[in-house]
Amino acid sequence: MGKGVKVAVVGGVFAVMVGGAGYGAYNIVSALNGNGGGASGAAQTRGSGPPDQDEVRETTDAFFGAWEKGQAAEAASYTNNAQDAGALLSAYGEEARIGRVDITPGAPRGATVPFTVKATVSADGVSKPLRYTSALTVVRGQTTGRALVDWEPSVVHPDLKDGDTLVTGESAQPPIEAVDRDGTVLTREKYPSLGPVLDTLRQKYGDKAGGSPAVELSIRHATDEADTPLLTLAKGEPGTLRTTLSAGVQAAAEKAVKDFPESSVVALKPSTGEVLAVANNRGDGFNAAFQGQVAPGSTMKIITAAMLIDHGVTSMNGPAPCPDTATWQSQTFKNLTGMEPNEGATLANSFLRSCNTAFVKLIDEQPIDDASLTEEAQERFGLGRDDWKTGIASFDGSVPASGGPDRAANAIGQGQVQMNPLNMASVTATAVTGAFRQPYLVSPELDNRQLAQAKGLPAGTAAQLKEMMRLTATQGTAQKAMSGLGGDIGAKTGSAEVDGNATSDSWFTGFRDDVAAAAMAQQGGHGGDAAGPIVAAVLRAGG
Repeated sequence: MGKGVKVAVVGGVFAVMVGGAGYGAYNIVSALNGNGGGASGAAQTRGSGPPDQDEVRETTDAFFGAWEKGQAAEAASYTNNAQDAGALLSAYGEEARIGRVDITPGAPRGATVPFTVKATVSADGVSKPLRYTSALTVVRGQTTGRALVDWEPSVVHPDLKDGDTLVTGESAQPPIEAVDRDGTVLTREKYPSLGPVLDTLRQKYGDKAGGSPAVELSIRHATDEADTPLLTLAKGEPGTLRTTLSAGVQAAAEKAVKDFPESSVVALKPSTGEVLAVANNRGDGFNAAFQGQVAPGSTMKIITAAMLIDHGVTSMNGPAPCPDTATWQSQTFKNLTGMEPNEGATLANSFLRSCNTAFVKLIDEQPIDDASLTEEAQERFGLGRDDWKTGIASFDGSVPASGGPDRAANAIGQGQVQMNPLNMASVTATAVTGAFRQPYLVSPELDNRQLAQAKGLPAGTAAQLKEMMRLTATQGTAQKAMSGLGGDIGAKTGSAEVDGNATSDSWFTGFRDDVAAAAMAQQGGHGGDAAGPIVAAVLRAGG
């Protein structure tokens, strides 16, 4: 080797030192930490503490400059996850066919820099402009000490999540024009929370609706979730897909959930099982209305009351004492603060006041056993058998057979019971009609789906449940939320305690004539506080 050139071996890595210790030392560190030659200036310097303004500016300038030039590996070297960043940035220019990128940074907010991307998407001789905003944060590299972009897929596009990528080409499924039960077109612009539902409907039924594929820039998700279209370069011919939804009820549902964070609602027709509305107000875009799996609180007492009546333990006008506390296998259960005990209460009275202790005491009666509630849920209400085919992904509830304290907890909607608003709207529909009709969003005739079956309730049981729900809506815990609603109305409130949360989840389910609805608002408090107003608004629109 020539003069001034030395070879150092560090941990099995050869590094060439040229002309001085400073340059050679950087090459050793760079080689050890997998950072390429893209870093320069202040970005190379080892440091500690949060990056300063100069480091933030130099790092973002270098990252944006390489990104604009389509130099994916170079841009990725300015991040703290070069492998994942490189893969997504490569797909940005290749699979997604995005070019002519121009990035304009905004005013930094500390180490966070908002920016605007203007670019062009090109495929099959067609080009369309693309514009969006995102943000990145600069952090100190843990091993290198360099100022680096804290890598998240959302840096490349705000709608990207872990494992997602961008693609441009012929759509996996032809576009659809989803319409409601009366032919009104349903769009994500007018009904925002329907967006993921419409994507799923397109994925599942696009090839059955008679359309032809479009050419689109889309997000391809790592999960089974349908592709999310971002930009249409060449329109396909949409096929028409008729749903069971009602545009009017859907609009009311969308408006109602906006007032309560992390809330979801479903409305359906008890006489048919047709879903009239599904809406969510969630930051994560998850369809909790159909797929949520959380404790339903005292709305579960509809099923528990049916079990008690069906097994001859008591009846609507039979005894259901409501003491201050009830102990079941060493666990003590209490009622909501302020509830007066009533040792002479009937089942109807304990139901309308939502007395926990009454239900806990009654599940100790013969012939009730650990499996009784599970059997009631499965055989009468069609729950927990994993056989619902609604037309999109859904969870059909879970009521496992439980011993110990969970047997009592399950009876009041805690323990191991899991439900979502779709399930509880169906429970109400079964309770008031006596017949289980599996909810569905798309006609089973479209794809020859076999809807789930259950034997439903004896006429006497259904009549008692309906009357107890009427009393709850007019005299009990649901009275405030249901006030002002005409017609034949009934309801049940619920609040579910969740470990780690100071405030309980709010649950409410009710009916008005031939509409049943259920809602849930995570950490919304008592059932009538958040979920109640949502259900009332939806029932009002459905009348």
